[in-house]
Amino acid sequence: MKYIITLRKVLIATAASISLMGVAHADDALKMQLSANKVVTNSEGKVSYIPVNTAPTGTVVQYKATYSNTINQDIKDLEVVLPIPANMTFTGEAIPNSAQASTDGKNYADIPLMRKVNGKMVKVPYSEYRSLRWNIRLLPAQKSAAVALNTTVN
Repeated sequence: MKYIITLRKVLIATAASISLMGVAHADDALKMQLSANKVVTNSEGKVSYIPVNTAPTGTVVQYKATYSNTINQDIKDLEVVLPIPANMTFTGEAIPNSAQASTDGKNYADIPLMRKVNGKMVKVPYSEYRSLRWNIRLLPAQKSAAVALNTTVN
Protein backbone atom coordinates (compact mmCIF):
# COMPACT_ATOMS: atom_id res chain seq x y z
CA MET A 1 0.00 0.00 0.00
CA LYS A 2 1.18 3.51 -0.75
CA TYR A 3 -0.22 6.56 1.01
CA ILE A 4 0.50 10.23 0.37
CA ILE A 5 -0.21 12.69 3.14
CA THR A 6 -0.21 16.41 2.63
CA LEU A 7 -0.57 19.06 5.30
CA ARG A 8 -2.67 21.71 3.56
CA LYS A 9 -2.05 24.55 5.95
CA VAL A 10 0.31 25.08 8.86
CA LEU A 11 -0.25 28.06 11.12
CA ILE A 12 1.30 28.89 14.47
CA ALA A 13 -2.09 29.46 16.10
CA THR A 14 -3.96 26.44 14.73
CA ALA A 15 -3.30 22.83 13.92
CA ALA A 16 -3.25 22.04 10.23
CA SER A 17 -5.81 20.01 8.35
CA ILE A 18 -4.70 16.84 6.63
CA SER A 19 -5.85 15.03 3.55
CA LEU A 20 -5.04 11.44 2.85
CA MET A 21 -5.08 10.09 -0.67
CA GLY A 22 -4.67 6.45 -1.61
CA VAL A 23 -6.42 3.31 -0.52
CA ALA A 24 -10.06 3.50 0.54
CA HIS A 25 -10.51 3.91 4.29
CA ALA A 26 -6.87 4.95 4.58
CA ASP A 27 -7.93 7.77 6.89
CA ASP A 28 -8.87 5.13 9.46
CA ALA A 29 -5.41 3.55 9.21
CA LEU A 30 -3.33 6.61 9.89
CA LYS A 31 -3.68 9.42 12.40
CA MET A 32 -1.57 12.57 12.47
CA GLN A 33 -0.89 14.95 15.33
CA LEU A 34 0.79 18.30 14.65
CA SER A 35 2.51 20.44 17.26
CA ALA A 36 4.24 23.81 17.14
CA ASN A 37 6.89 24.37 19.79
CA LYS A 38 9.27 27.21 20.55
CA VAL A 39 12.86 25.90 20.53
CA VAL A 40 14.74 27.14 23.59
CA THR A 41 18.43 26.49 24.29
CA ASN A 42 19.66 27.19 27.83
CA SER A 43 23.14 28.42 28.79
CA GLU A 44 24.38 24.83 29.06
CA GLY A 45 23.28 24.04 25.50
CA LYS A 46 20.30 21.90 26.52
CA VAL A 47 17.37 22.24 24.11
CA SER A 48 13.76 22.26 25.29
CA TYR A 49 10.49 22.66 23.43
CA ILE A 50 7.67 24.86 24.71
CA PRO A 51 4.18 24.79 23.11
CA VAL A 52 3.52 28.07 21.31
CA ASN A 53 0.47 29.75 19.78
CA THR A 54 2.11 33.02 18.77
CA ALA A 55 5.74 34.07 18.62
CA PRO A 56 7.67 37.29 17.91
CA THR A 57 10.01 37.77 14.94
CA GLY A 58 13.22 35.77 15.27
CA THR A 59 11.72 32.97 17.35
CA VAL A 60 12.67 29.44 16.29
CA VAL A 61 9.56 27.25 16.05
CA GLN A 62 9.61 23.51 15.45
CA TYR A 63 6.70 21.92 13.61
CA LYS A 64 6.45 18.24 14.48
CA ALA A 65 4.04 15.79 12.88
CA THR A 66 3.57 12.38 14.48
CA TYR A 67 1.96 9.71 12.29
CA SER A 68 0.37 6.71 14.05
CA ASN A 69 -0.56 3.50 12.28
CA THR A 70 -3.82 2.49 13.96
CA ILE A 71 -4.39 -0.81 12.18
CA ASN A 72 -2.91 -4.30 12.52
CA GLN A 73 -1.14 -4.07 9.18
CA ASP A 74 2.13 -2.40 8.20
CA ILE A 75 1.97 0.70 6.02
CA LYS A 76 4.70 0.87 3.39
CA ASP A 77 6.07 3.78 1.38
CA LEU A 78 4.39 6.52 3.35
CA GLU A 79 5.16 9.93 1.86
CA VAL A 80 4.58 12.88 4.17
CA VAL A 81 4.87 16.57 3.33
CA LEU A 82 5.06 19.52 5.72
CA PRO A 83 4.68 22.98 4.18
CA ILE A 84 6.66 25.91 5.52
CA PRO A 85 4.29 28.79 6.36
CA ALA A 86 4.71 32.02 4.40
CA ASN A 87 5.68 33.97 7.51
CA MET A 88 8.43 31.48 8.42
CA THR A 89 11.91 30.63 7.09
CA PHE A 90 13.30 27.10 7.23
CA THR A 91 16.47 26.97 9.40
CA GLY A 92 18.01 24.01 7.61
CA GLU A 93 17.20 21.58 10.42
CA ALA A 94 14.94 18.67 9.52
CA ILE A 95 14.33 15.55 11.61
CA PRO A 96 15.08 13.00 10.32
CA ASN A 97 17.64 14.62 8.07
CA SER A 98 16.60 12.43 5.12
CA ALA A 99 14.04 15.07 4.12
CA GLN A 100 13.85 16.47 0.62
CA ALA A 101 12.90 20.09 -0.02
CA SER A 102 10.90 22.02 -2.59
CA THR A 103 10.61 25.66 -3.60
CA ASP A 104 7.32 25.07 -5.44
CA GLY A 105 5.61 22.22 -3.56
CA LYS A 106 5.86 19.95 -6.63
CA ASN A 107 9.52 19.24 -7.37
CA TYR A 108 11.61 17.81 -4.53
CA ALA A 109 15.35 17.19 -4.20
CA ASP A 110 17.86 16.41 -1.46
CA ILE A 111 18.86 19.19 0.92
CA PRO A 112 20.64 21.47 0.27
CA LEU A 113 18.79 22.47 -2.87
CA MET A 114 21.13 23.66 -5.62
CA ARG A 115 20.68 25.75 -8.78
CA LYS A 116 22.88 27.10 -11.51
CA VAL A 117 23.63 30.84 -11.39
CA ASN A 118 25.99 32.35 -13.97
CA GLY A 119 27.25 28.88 -14.85
CA LYS A 120 28.01 27.91 -11.23
CA MET A 121 26.07 25.66 -8.88
CA VAL A 122 24.98 27.55 -5.76
CA LYS A 123 22.81 26.67 -2.77
CA VAL A 124 19.21 27.85 -2.85
CA PRO A 125 18.58 30.10 0.20
CA TYR A 126 16.49 28.43 2.91
CA SER A 127 14.11 31.40 2.66
CA GLU A 128 12.95 30.00 -0.71
CA TYR A 129 12.09 26.53 0.64
CA ARG A 130 8.29 26.07 0.72
CA SER A 131 7.90 22.46 1.92
CA LEU A 132 9.76 19.36 3.05
CA ARG A 133 8.97 15.74 2.22
CA TRP A 134 9.96 12.48 3.90
CA ASN A 135 9.49 8.90 2.74
CA ILE A 136 8.73 6.60 5.64
CA ARG A 137 9.52 3.24 4.04
CA LEU A 138 7.76 1.19 6.72
CA LEU A 139 5.38 2.17 9.51
CA PRO A 140 4.70 -1.05 11.43
CA ALA A 141 1.24 -1.91 12.71
CA GLN A 142 0.29 0.02 15.86
CA LYS A 143 3.51 2.11 15.78
CA SER A 144 4.26 5.81 15.25
CA ALA A 145 6.83 7.87 13.37
CA ALA A 146 7.59 11.58 13.66
CA VAL A 147 9.04 14.18 11.34
CA ALA A 148 9.93 17.76 12.21
CA LEU A 149 11.32 20.94 10.75
CA ASN A 150 12.60 24.08 12.41
CA THR A 151 11.62 27.52 11.21
CA THR A 152 12.26 31.11 12.21
CA VAL A 153 9.44 33.66 12.45
CA ASN A 154 9.95 36.45 9.89
